[in-house]
Amino acid sequence: MKRWLLLVHGGAGELKPMSPEQERAYRQCLRHAVEAGAYLLQRGASSLDAVTAAVQVLEECGLFNAGRGSARTAEGTIEMDAAVMEGATRRAGAVAAVRTLRSPVMAARLVAEHSPHVLLVAQGAEAFAQAHGAELAPPGYFSSVAPSASPEDTVGAVALDSQGTLAAATSTGGTPRKLLGRVGDSPLIGAGTYADNRSCAVSTTGTGEYFIRTVAAYSVHARILWGNRTLEEAARETLEEVSLLGGAGGLIGIDREGNAVALCTTPGMYRALGTPDGRIYTALFRTEPWQES
Repeated sequence: MKRWLLLVHGGAGELKPMSPEQERAYRQCLRHAVEAGAYLLQRGASSLDAVTAAVQVLEECGLFNAGRGSARTAEGTIEMDAAVMEGATRRAGAVAAVRTLRSPVMAARLVAEHSPHVLLVAQGAEAFAQAHGAELAPPGYFSSVAPSASPEDTVGAVALDSQGTLAAATSTGGTPRKLLGRVGDSPLIGAGTYADNRSCAVSTTGTGEYFIRTVAAYSVHARILWGNRTLEEAARETLEEVSLLGGAGGLIGIDREGNAVALCTTPGMYRALGTPDGRIYTALFRTEPWQES
């Protein structure tokens, strides 16, 4: 049996100046996300269960541009995207441009488990998710925009479970003031989310169009599998490619051996790591070392 590992992110970007109270709130939310996933992994649950649970916490807390804290479109509406993928069979599910669901990542999970499709969008995705038990957001649920909202904001999680299976999940409200119907990299398998037991699990965060054009999450996998790169080398090379096109952001990843990476080209990226010994570490700024939380 392998040692499990869980890594989450709350988006990369400029990270506006924060008061000590605000910083504590971000770290606490990241910690709670790791706790939710780690609780399951410690009890033998799957990596897919863990990343779904962790991302649900990040969607619910309202501090990040996903779920409750989703940024508004140019029309003042909410359109959310999410995806999940597990690495043993490369089963995946995703939703895009959903407006009424409380947890887009759970809707993506339902697509993966109860449909023959990978990606459902808009009203079709909402109807399918509701038919399979997804909860609608209550009135006023999306009343506030995440205070950190920037084009790079997204939330995500990657995990390795005790059976050696990798999984990834990503959720976002999308680029603030985006055009109606715009879909970013988060729900696109291979761009913002990818998992394959032969290599790694990856969740990205950044200017989505550039991560789509570089197929960023898949590029990390390909560099490991066919380019003989380490996880960190593959992640750095992929982010360099994104930067060369003019994009910015970050990614988190775990490989099949349990190595983890959290890198960004922006001033910061909200992130947290959970380990089998019960310890949780957080970091916010690019050069900040892990702090036990």
